[in-house]
Amino acid sequence: MKKGMMIFASVFIISVAVYYFYNNRFKKETVNNIDFDTIKVEKKKNLLYNLNVDSFNIEKGVILPEMFLGTLFEKYNVLNKLNRIVKKTKGIFDVRKIGRGKNYTVFFSKDTSKTVNYIVYEKNKKDYVVFDLTDTLNVYLGEKEVKTEIKETGGIIRSSLWFAMEDAEVNPILANDLSEIYAWSVDFFGLQKNDKFKIIYEEKFINDTSIGYGKIIAAYFEHYNDTIYAIPFKQDSILSFYDLEGNSLRKAFLKAPLKFSRISSGFTYARKHPILKIVRPHLGVDYAAPSGTPVHALGDGTVIKRLFTKGGGNYIKIKHNSVYSTGYMHLKAFAKGVNVGSRVKQGQVIGFVGMTGLATGPHLDFRVWKNGKNINPLHVDAPPVEPIKEENIDTFNIVKKDFKARLDSINYKVAKIDTAVVDTVYLHEKQ
Repeated sequence: MKKGMMIFASVFIISVAVYYFYNNRFKKETVNNIDFDTIKVEKKKNLLYNLNVDSFNIEKGVILPEMFLGTLFEKYNVLNKLNRIVKKTKGIFDVRKIGRGKNYTVFFSKDTSKTVNYIVYEKNKKDYVVFDLTDTLNVYLGEKEVKTEIKETGGIIRSSLWFAMEDAEVNPILANDLSEIYAWSVDFFGLQKNDKFKIIYEEKFINDTSIGYGKIIAAYFEHYNDTIYAIPFKQDSILSFYDLEGNSLRKAFLKAPLKFSRISSGFTYARKHPILKIVRPHLGVDYAAPSGTPVHALGDGTVIKRLFTKGGGNYIKIKHNSVYSTGYMHLKAFAKGVNVGSRVKQGQVIGFVGMTGLATGPHLDFRVWKNGKNINPLHVDAPPVEPIKEENIDTFNIVKKDFKARLDSINYKVAKIDTAVVDTVYLHEKQ
């Protein structure tokens, strides 16, 4: 028994000795294989305009009225370098465009000489010009790093879209982008109280300071009790917005307001009037057609004029969106139910060809306005966007599901203000 215990103890001692030998050898080899001289902990540089701040003393300032580059150089005792620096700016920066109120930064050496090494002038929030006053004497442009963040918000219209954007804590400039997305679906001059919107958008930052907005990525709008989602999707290499059914939010105009007609007179700034016998602009296109030929609305919209004029006879004007309006003159009669304020659909009959007003025969004088200015109806650029193609449906449904869920989760932000005041503002704007 004792002999067995002694053998066991001997084996145990030898095992422990072998373990420590190889373990220590492994550790030693591992440690010895490390070259500590190659291990350097690099301190993160504190950069400003891509210059190491820790290497300089810095002074910041603002360009004052009547201050020029020469004035700035004189202030920091480097006027002797001005001429050589100006020569370096050719094709890079026009020194005459240094603007009042712009920021500049001066980088001094840290030694007792306090030598000016660099002067940096900010052209705007993003771009800057570096005047390198070291021995190299150089001028170059730089850009601050811009980070884009995806944000979201929602608002309820109490008085106007502009104020609703402010309530939603975003710059109202985004209202312009929203109106472009929904230009064919929402009448932004006829918004109703309690219309709602939600947006997912880009905001750009430099050093945690907002410098503006990018694009609206997706949106939701409630108008006239209709809910319209704007889902982004790229098809045929073109990014467009689609509703939940996969139809494009951008709609096309009809090619012409008449199905069977011929152009009898074109768009011109100098035409001799057939009746008045004087030369004056004809800012539309005349379509000759038999009396009584149906006239169709070029696109969806709201009737804003329905009246008789001496020159144009029976006349209808339709506003399609915040950009386009169309006019139809010399009508024999108006279609039933088409009145001021009526909402009409693309292709709907709104009247009939006639020769009321100053006309020598039955025809339609058709006009188009873009942003309030007459344009040639034959040059209207409103091409259709195809709905989602069959082969893209599955991919679109995935994108749609994700964006719809995110838009649905956005809460509305409404400013806490006196309801009576809001109602008064709203009613005043509607008058």
